[in-house]
Amino acid sequence: MHAFIIEDDYLIGQALRDMLEELGFTKFSFARSEDAAVMGAGEQNIDLITADVRLLPGDGLDAVEKICAKRDVPVLFITGYADELKERAPHATVVQKPIKREELMSAVGSLFSRQPGRN
Repeated sequence: MHAFIIEDDYLIGQALRDMLEELGFTKFSFARSEDAAVMGAGEQNIDLITADVRLLPGDGLDAVEKICAKRDVPVLFITGYADELKERAPHATVVQKPIKREELMSAVGSLFSRQPGRN
């Protein structure tokens, strides 16, 4: 399975990759800005997007909206600004920073249980 990690902090991105590997993800793509995320998603077959909300430069929510306008991909927001995200996207699935392994695993499991035809 392929995870697309949108995160401007390299260490957090690597920690996410490590945790997602435990869940069976084997392919990873990374983007550190809104523009890089939109361009990087391209025509890739992505099974999960994790996205920080505040990117330098750009906005993770805007990047996700642009990417998902063309396809349906489960999205998990990873942010230190959960309250701000709840105002902008009240139905978003969110894991608060600092990331706790158990919370991430539970959130990913919840996302995939809502997706017909996904493992």
